[in-house]
Amino acid sequence: MTRRAALIGPSAREELARLAPVFRQSAGHVAQRILQQIQRTIPEYARPLEGTFGKAIRDGVEQGVLEFLDRLLGDPAPPEGTGQLFRQLGKYEVAEGRGIEVLHSAFRIGARIGWQGLSEIGLRAGLPVATMCELAAALFAYMDELSELSHEGYAAAQARAAGALERRRKRLLELLLAEVPAPLEVLLDQSLAAGWPLPEEVAVAVVDAPDGVLDDPELTDDILVDLESDTPCLVLPVRAGEVPEAAQVAEVAEVGSALPGTRLVVGPAVPLGEARHSLRWARQLAALRDDGVVADRPVLRGEDHLLTLWLLAEPPLARRLVAWALDPLAGLTRRRRDLLAETLSAWLESTGSAPDVAARLDVHPQTVRHRLHQLDQHYGDRLRDADERLALAVALRARALLRTRPG
Repeated sequence: MTRRAALIGPSAREELARLAPVFRQSAGHVAQRILQQIQRTIPEYARPLEGTFGKAIRDGVEQGVLEFLDRLLGDPAPPEGTGQLFRQLGKYEVAEGRGIEVLHSAFRIGARIGWQGLSEIGLRAGLPVATMCELAAALFAYMDELSELSHEGYAAAQARAAGALERRRKRLLELLLAEVPAPLEVLLDQSLAAGWPLPEEVAVAVVDAPDGVLDDPELTDDILVDLESDTPCLVLPVRAGEVPEAAQVAEVAEVGSALPGTRLVVGPAVPLGEARHSLRWARQLAALRDDGVVADRPVLRGEDHLLTLWLLAEPPLARRLVAWALDPLAGLTRRRRDLLAETLSAWLESTGSAPDVAARLDVHPQTVRHRLHQLDQHYGDRLRDADERLALAVALRARALLRTRPG
C-alpha cells in the first residue's frame, strides 16, 4: 500500500514543530492510555498482553504513536517495519479466530485517545483553530492508513487459512471415497483438521454441467466439495437423528440452487465407511440416465431407483437371469416368446386375474386366458411356487430394463 503524506500544510507544520518536544514527551503516556482504554473497552483484549500477540499490540500502539509524530513533524524516513507490524496485527486476528472489526474498534479508540492528548497540548499552546483542524484530519487519515494495513494482513491470512482448510477438506473427501477405507482414527484426525464433524451416514452426489463448466458454489460448511476431479462430486452428511431421505432432499435443494444449470445424481445414503459405494451407485445411475434407462431430470436420487440399480449392477448376470427365466419358451418364435413373456410379467405383477392382466396389456381377457394357458403348459409347477414366481418377476423386470439400454 502506498504511504499517504500527512495532511499538514507548511504553516501548520511550522507551528507544530515548536511543540515537537512536548508531543514526543507525551507519546509514552498517550500510548499507555490507549492500551488501557482498549483493554477496558474491548472484551477480546481484556487479558494480560503477554506472548507474541501481546507484544504486537503493545508495539503497534507505541510505534503507531511515534511514527505519526515523525510524519507529522516532517521526518522523511518513517520506520519501514510499521507496515509489516500492522499487517501482522491483522494476521493475528485470523489466528485468534476474530473478525477484523475487533481490531478496527481498537483503532477507533486509539484515534479518540490520541486526539484527546494532541488537542490538550494544542489548546494549552494556543494553536489556531485551522491548525487544530489540520492536526485532526492528519490523525484520522493516519488511522485509516493503519486500518488498511491491518486489513491487508487480515485478508492475506484469511485467504491462506481458507486455502489450507479447503485442502484439508479435499483430503478428507478423498479418504472417505478411497477404494481402500481409511482407518477411523485417520478420518477422525483429518475431520478435526478440516472442521467437519464425522456424521453417521453420508450420501455422495455426482455433478454434471452440460457445458463442462462448474463455478465454485456457495454451499454450507456441512458439504464436502470436489468439482475439479474427472467426476465432480459432493459428500452430503446425514447427522444423527435425521431421516436420511428428508436430509437429502434439503441438502440437494440447496445444492441445486447454488449450482444452477447442473444435473445432480445423489447416491443412496450409506454408513460413513461405505461412502465409496454411494459414489459408485451415483455414477451408475448417471450412466443409466445417459442411456435412457431412467428419466433425465435435474436431480436423480438413488433412493428412488434402488431396484433398477440392483438389477443392472451386473448386466451380464442380469442377462443370464433373463435367459434362465425365458428358457421354457426357447422353442417359440421370437414374437410369440415376447408376447408370452410380456403376459407373464403382467400376471406376476398383478392380482393374477385375466381382466386385470388384459387391462394392463390393453388386450381382450380371452386373449390373456389363452396365453396363460400356454404359459402353464411351458412353466407348469414353477408358476405355483412362491420362490419361482419371485425369481421370474425379478428376471422379467431386469429384461424390461435391459431392453431400454443400448447394447
